Amino acid sequence: MDNKIKKILMGFLSMLMVCCSLLMPQTVVAERIKDLASIRGVRDNQLIGYGLVVGLDGTGDQTNQVKFTEQTFRNLLNKFGIKVPDGITLQTKNIAAVMVSAELPAFAKQGQKIDVTVSSIGNSKSLRGGTLLLTPLRGADGLTYVSAQGSLIVSGLSAEGADGSKVTVNVPSAGRITNGGTVEIAAPSVIGDGQSLTYNLHRADFTTAIRMADVINRVFQQHVAQPIDGGSVSVALPVDPNKQVEFIAQIENLDLQPGRGPARVIINSRTGTVVIGEHVKIHAAAVSHGNLTVTVSENPTVSQPNAFSIGGETKVVQDSQVQVQEDKIRAFVIKPGPTLEDIVDAVNRVGAAPSDLAAILQALKAAGALEADLEVI
Repeated sequence: MDNKIKKILMGFLSMLMVCCSLLMPQTVVAERIKDLASIRGVRDNQLIGYGLVVGLDGTGDQTNQVKFTEQTFRNLLNKFGIKVPDGITLQTKNIAAVMVSAELPAFAKQGQKIDVTVSSIGNSKSLRGGTLLLTPLRGADGLTYVSAQGSLIVSGLSAEGADGSKVTVNVPSAGRITNGGTVEIAAPSVIGDGQSLTYNLHRADFTTAIRMADVINRVFQQHVAQPIDGGSVSVALPVDPNKQVEFIAQIENLDLQPGRGPARVIINSRTGTVVIGEHVKIHAAAVSHGNLTVTVSENPTVSQPNAFSIGGETKVVQDSQVQVQEDKIRAFVIKPGPTLEDIVDAVNRVGAAPSDLAAILQALKAAGALEADLEVI
């Protein structure tokens, strides 16, 4: 008897704990300032260069078609004192001309390593097994910031048979060199003017800017942050330069609840994908959606002449049948729904496919029953 009472009490306590957890208010998920904004002047810099990949297994550029590969290789040999006679066409199938790109991160110092991406620009079939020769990578100002060189890692592969059949997996004409770039010049990064810095929000929002300034001022208990506009917040730096880095580290780890975006419906016209935002509202409306199907069938028949007829010929006669069918779908009344779930349930009642959902939402917007901005991408 005691065991039964204990089981009943344990079951009652477990049910009570579940009910209490459901009644407890949901915690608001906050985001760090580091994830919401970036400091003006702290950014990555794109680099680009032109070079040669050697050591390919016969999958390089065809120099009789890609002339700049041969010209580049001639210039490289001239630098080493090797003069190729004029009128001789180099038939090297293990060389490919490539473009090398990389991103120089903020605060990168001289001697540090970064990854580089190598992409073929000729008719090379594959860069697998190749080695990039020393290639300078320049920025938009023309200065060389990184020197790249090393063996490529190519995830794609290609195989071709003698009869012309070919199998290609992924993209064999592009590869990557991990730690293949060496920084020659430090990245140009400027944090403010020594007295203040500016945080630029990744998504401009007046509510987020105000909340960000309030959180900073409340934590540091002084008025150091001031919203400039909906996308920027100015923060005063400490007078002591040795404390500025610690001050910035404390700011970027502060949490705040960002402002919600406007009510918006995103429609991808290429894939038929429709994304409905949280704050989208819908008013009462009646929706009727149906499809009109036209079917044309051809039934060829043989027409033969009568018996003992003179000059008769046997011919094939086309027998065409055209049918028109329209789906009989009743109109559904969409009631006002304040939540996203109500909108989805109302649209599902119509039975529309994802490709037709965009047309229904556009019609609701035109009728004034949809409170949201439609954006087609």
